[in-house]
Amino acid sequence: MRQCCFYCLGLAAVLLLLAGIVLVLSGVFPRFLQSRVKKEVVLKNATDAFEAWEDPPAQIYMQFYFFNVTNPLEVLDGERPAVVEVGPYTYREYRPMEEVTFQANGTRVAAVNTKTYIFQPEMSRGPESDPIRTLNIPAVTVMERFRKSWEAELISPYMRSLGVGLFTTRTVGELLWGYEDSLLRVAKKFWPQLDDVFGLFYKSNASNDGRYVFFTGEQDYRDFARVDTWNGESSLAWWSTDECNMINGTTGASFHPVVTKGEKLYMFSSDLCRSLYAVYEEDVTVKGIAAYRFSPPSEVFANTTANAGFCVPPGNCPGSGLLDVRVCKSGAPIVMSSPHFYQAEEKFKEAVFGMRPDKQLHQTAIDIHPLTGVVLQAAKRLQINVHVEKIPHYSQTGNVRTLVFPVVYLNESALIQDAAARKLRAVVTVQQVVVQVPFMLMGLGFLLGLVFTVLVCRHRTPQHTPPESTAAERQPLLSS
Repeated sequence: MRQCCFYCLGLAAVLLLLAGIVLVLSGVFPRFLQSRVKKEVVLKNATDAFEAWEDPPAQIYMQFYFFNVTNPLEVLDGERPAVVEVGPYTYREYRPMEEVTFQANGTRVAAVNTKTYIFQPEMSRGPESDPIRTLNIPAVTVMERFRKSWEAELISPYMRSLGVGLFTTRTVGELLWGYEDSLLRVAKKFWPQLDDVFGLFYKSNASNDGRYVFFTGEQDYRDFARVDTWNGESSLAWWSTDECNMINGTTGASFHPVVTKGEKLYMFSSDLCRSLYAVYEEDVTVKGIAAYRFSPPSEVFANTTANAGFCVPPGNCPGSGLLDVRVCKSGAPIVMSSPHFYQAEEKFKEAVFGMRPDKQLHQTAIDIHPLTGVVLQAAKRLQINVHVEKIPHYSQTGNVRTLVFPVVYLNESALIQDAAARKLRAVVTVQQVVVQVPFMLMGLGFLLGLVFTVLVCRHRTPQHTPPESTAAERQPLLSS
């Protein structure tokens, strides 16, 4: 019986070691865990994934940094503009999904993403009434639109009579949310699609950017929250190639589970009027949770053949690091970039005094939990610029240089809340335990093998016994 137990112990050690090694090499437990997550992360009622998608478990803030012009007269004389960054002006952003309806047997879901902004004075540099001297975008838009001599000869004197020039001073609230513009009111008679109210984010507060239809991930986990159509269309119509007009990926608020380092994460941005992608950059930790950081590479906005379709009309490319979006911004000469022209050509930074690009401050980045696809932390950073040049027949442009003029940049940031982070850490703990099961089996097998080895050694070692004494030694000594 003892021998039977003895050899069973050795057999168990070998089997546990082999089982652990096989499980590690085959990856059964990680694949099992991933399979469970792929099935559970689906947009359907009463699931954690749907609740997080419908009402993101993160505090979202929108910060605005304006570029205050310090030398407007010198700029009109042809000198380099000098600007000073002013901000932030911070707003708490609420962005729940509304009007949610499921379609196609639960494989798609339609919704609008209503965004509301509430000013946060304690997190801001000053009140919304702070004055900012900046480029007069309505004036630039009108002058750009009516460049012909007969139109300019009418509009230019009218602008002088109103005192309208290349620069204007408006409050933060006016520049963001809108103000009535007398020049636009007149121009609207000749250009009906114009609005006589201008604001960089006019009509964006307590509003949405259109109706989306998303894939739920029911049929393929990689389609989780991916955009199927936007405003009833499956592609865009602004750009010159089919590839550039594609609507790819999610809106950037959610991503599919089981994210790998080698993939590209596609996103559609209505602000940029296009799709773009992000690639893995580094491992990070957010509130004690390991994550992958993804960010758009410089190639996304590079002046290359792959991006030629974003040059409208063909050949009209602003340069690497920039995107001319006037085709989707009612003809306004708006050019988008990263803040302070980060990742843009050096000439754009040198054209404006005050540009100091910094990766930590101006890069767009998303930190994602790779197993669940949950966004732990994100920072979307964009800069709004205006193309400026001297326009014939308009004295308002003076001798201004041809350049891309920075107006404001935004930082839309999100950080997972503590309650959601605790819940996710519990998932991470389960993941770690499951993944460690094969190693625990190997450890137990090694321990049993060590015990078996000790017992074998003890069994084979001969017992030491003292030698028998001789008969003479056993005789008592005779006294002499």
